[in-house]
Amino acid sequence: MDWVGQWTPVQQALLGTLFTWALTALGAAMVFFFKSINKTVLNGMLGFAAGVMIAASFWSLLAPGIAMAEELDQTAWLTAAVGFVAGGAFLFLVDKLLPHLHMGLARNQAEGIKTHWQRSVLLVLAITLHNIPEGLAVGVAFGAAAAGSASGATVASAVALAIGIGLQNFPEGAAVSVPLRREGFTRRKAFLFGQASGIVEPVAGVLGAFAVLTVRPILPYALAFAAGAMIYVVVEELIPEAQREEGGSKTDVATIGAMLGFTVMMVLDVALG
Repeated sequence: MDWVGQWTPVQQALLGTLFTWALTALGAAMVFFFKSINKTVLNGMLGFAAGVMIAASFWSLLAPGIAMAEELDQTAWLTAAVGFVAGGAFLFLVDKLLPHLHMGLARNQAEGIKTHWQRSVLLVLAITLHNIPEGLAVGVAFGAAAAGSASGATVASAVALAIGIGLQNFPEGAAVSVPLRREGFTRRKAFLFGQASGIVEPVAGVLGAFAVLTVRPILPYALAFAAGAMIYVVVEELIPEAQREEGGSKTDVATIGAMLGFTVMMVLDVALG
């Protein structure tokens, strides 16, 4: 922690999100060893990712955001509600506007603005979409730690969040690249697309840290905003995909994965925070 503390908050955010991106790339590299992922295993992976994001949304974002709002003499419940809803609304608009296609669906089932972009581009955009709030969350967490308040937002808790996001990015990377291989991509191309889906995290992380350091009063809103965006992704994409039965897959594995992911993130945040 002392080593991390020597960096500026923006540098910390960059370092943390580069770590999460690296684990996405490491997971995507599984395509060189496996041609397919059993749907039951995939359900468990997605459930784990959902559990991590739900736990992180509260312990690493909403709770310190509410405490910080109280320190700034804001109406804490209103700040949290406005930020949370704004985060979900932002992802809702992006989801409706950005052309993207979910795995296993036909080209004519693409969402967002109609376009003639290639199927591969639409698939990667769908994957990239929910990495935006993850990077933003890490960046805002490091920015909150730099604010020096008593809200519980510390460098240690930000590091715990980065570790948690990174842990769920590993199976998520595999869950991206291996299905792309099944779509007909070469192993190399599937890996490149899989790891590329995580590149947006360092960008969002740096922007998030810079924004909250520039305008400190928005920090509680930013924490709640990141939480709302993450919960939107969980409910809109991860849980429905994890609960989709296919070829005899068992959806209760997704539930167990979610419980495990929530526990891991909770332990990380409480133990390190």
